Amino acid sequence: MPSITDPLPPELAAELAELRLQLDQDIPRKVLDHNVLIATWNLRAFGGLTEKWESEPKDSPKRDLYSLRCIAEIIARFDVVALQEVRGDLKSLRHMLKFLGEHWGLILTDETKGSSGNWERMAYLFDMRKVNISGLACELVVPPEMLESIDPGALRRQFARTPYAVSFRSAHKTFILVTLHVLYGKDAAERLPEVKAIAKWLADWARDINGWDHNLIALGDFNIDRKDDLLYQAFTSTGLFTPPDLNRVPRTIFSDPFNPEKDKFYDQIAWFLGDGKIPALSMRYNRGGTFDFLKVALKGRNLPKDQISWRISDHYPLWAEFLIND
Repeated sequence: MPSITDPLPPELAAELAELRLQLDQDIPRKVLDHNVLIATWNLRAFGGLTEKWESEPKDSPKRDLYSLRCIAEIIARFDVVALQEVRGDLKSLRHMLKFLGEHWGLILTDETKGSSGNWERMAYLFDMRKVNISGLACELVVPPEMLESIDPGALRRQFARTPYAVSFRSAHKTFILVTLHVLYGKDAAERLPEVKAIAKWLADWARDINGWDHNLIALGDFNIDRKDDLLYQAFTSTGLFTPPDLNRVPRTIFSDPFNPEKDKFYDQIAWFLGDGKIPALSMRYNRGGTFDFLKVALKGRNLPKDQISWRISDHYPLWAEFLIND
């Protein structure tokens, strides 16, 4: 049985070399004490693994060792990656950490049991050569007496998947990342209470941490359908800012380049610009984007997009580069 750290078969090694070249072109280089590259990625049903280089039609799960190598190569280009849809089965995650090496750290939640939580975990992977945990790790739980005070009608129960906050330090900068995966529900109206609540909660928390000189960044899958729709307006209602260049990139592999106005706006990276009460981000945003792995990953198999989504993901990774010493 092959291992993820084994040499690749020649044809796969050639394809992976193309993936690396594309990553070199599309993702900024990591530079110690200069920048920090933060990403969010919803990895579809990231749990089990078929321990073959290429899974066959009868195999379940479809995710195989080569697909996992592609995922790992992409993740390795960032300093911190927030992952959504990590399942209770940690086989893929454990194998990927083995490939990434001992300088990669992991912190994650327990699985959220129940159909609304989909037995998912929130996770952060981080390159300890540039980034380390600075102390805080917590789930955001709203006290019962505050459920209505946040915003009347905003949230009548806890989040389906509790937002997960972890503080990190890179060089002299400390930043708190808050990741979540908003309940999809039957329609957008069912998502609105969670989006409203997290926006209000983040604004209140940003005011509280002002004295600690922390940067606060929200990232994850907010299941927002369109820019400027009701969900997006609720998300940005308390001052959360999304940079224009990130507003122009596709989020999923099913995006239609000929109808960009119909693109889903699910994944976000956002922060506060500051209004006197809410502190502005002290790290300077440089640029951001997605990485279109469809250009190179698994192209030798001629798989339909839905099959690629079970092997890699239906979401692209969304990333942002911040300058920490300029």
